[in-house]
Formats: sequence, structure tokens, C-alpha cells
Amino acid sequence: MVYHAKGSFEPTNTPQPPEDKAEGSTLARMSMSKKYHGDLEASSVGNGATATTDVKGSAGYVAIERVTGTLNGRKGSFVLQHMGILDRGAPHLTVVVVPDSATGELAGLVISNFNIKIEPGGKHFYEFDYTLPSPR
Repeated sequence: MVYHAKGSFEPTNTPQPPEDKAEGSTLARMSMSKKYHGDLEASSVGNGATATTDVKGSAGYVAIERVTGTLNGRKGSFVLQHMGILDRGAPHLTVVVVPDSATGELAGLVISNFNIKIEPGGKHFYEFDYTLPSPR
């Protein structure tokens, strides 16, 4: 059975030196943490890397994030892998659960159709579909 989850989150990203600047692009690293609210009540920690270009609206990022808490009442943790591209302002995002990283009542978690929406003013929202094995 496919379930749906949505809510808000508060991200904190902390740049990690040094940046690597070269002609046409800048590479950077960051540590990250988030507080999730809604169907996912959790906190997370992770690390990311970004590449920005001299072309406005073109960039990329990758990140690994461990999420710990409850998803619609089921307790555990899981690791998310992010891959995002901004192609001249058009966003493309892929977020998946690292296989076999989920623990506790979330073991076997698979996430699909993960979307992030950022409203003017900076409020962040998540929405995704997921499957879980039947409880034992």
C-alpha cells in the first residue's frame, strides 16, 4: 500500500570552509540539520556539497541526511540521499531512502515523489509518497 506524507520543516545549513572557486564555478560544502513537522515528526543531520555557476539560476547539490523520529506514528530512522539540479531556474530534485538504511518500525521504508516547496519568506514544506512492509 502507498501512503502519503506532508508537512513543514526548518532547515539550518552551515557552510564549511574552504570554498573552491574557479572560472565558471564554485564548489562548497555544508553541514545541515532539519526539524520536520506534520506526518513526519523528526530531526535530521547531514552533509552536502554544492556547485554554483556563473550562469544565474544554474547550480547543483548532493547531500546525505539521517532522519530520526516518527512517520505517521512509526518510530525509527532512515538515510535520505538528495540530488538536485537548478537548470537556469528550473528545479529538478531526486530524494530517495538509501537501501537498507531504515531502522525500527521504519525498516524497509521506500520513498517516492519527494517534493520540496519553498514559499516567499522562506517557509519550507515537504510532500512524498512511501511504502512500508506490513507490521510483523
